[in-house]
Amino acid sequence: MLSGDLVAVWEVALSEDVYMIEFAHGTTTGKRIVHINGKEVVRKDWMFKLVGQETFTVGSSNTKATIFIEAISGFTYEYTLEIDGKSLQKFTDDRSKVSKTWELKVDGEDCRVVLEKDTMDVWCNGQKMDTKGEFVDDGTETHFMLGEHECCIKAASSGKKRSGIVHYLLLDGEKVPAATQ
Repeated sequence: MLSGDLVAVWEVALSEDVYMIEFAHGTTTGKRIVHINGKEVVRKDWMFKLVGQETFTVGSSNTKATIFIEAISGFTYEYTLEIDGKSLQKFTDDRSKVSKTWELKVDGEDCRVVLEKDTMDVWCNGQKMDTKGEFVDDGTETHFMLGEHECCIKAASSGKKRSGIVHYLLLDGEKVPAATQ
């Protein structure tokens, strides 16, 4: 955890995991410290310039992240996070269009399953899963195992032009509700 100079905390959901980004900014020394999930990734102890930006990567996908430090008035600062060159909100909105997430318990363990709709890659708790896809009468099925449990992500037409294709996860044949992203 960061010191008393902690000024911003963001949560960033990528396919492989959800990352907590914490930023400390010493407004007298210019010190900048970035932690991701509690691990220090950037430390600059003495900076003459109090405003500017810090760029680093997040996750195993090495997704580019930039924190912008701007003076608002006097010694008041605003901190914004961009992921892949987009505001966090736009990045999150775009992710929800190209991915679908389910959070479930399997054998007492929390599992976060993410489908990347563009590549049909499936991730579970940071691991890319071995999958087998097949075409069926009403769409596609992507099969994989979670431990001893059979999983299937079904993709089928919603029948509505605006919502397009709907994806749902079956665990041992039971439908799992989607996570609110």
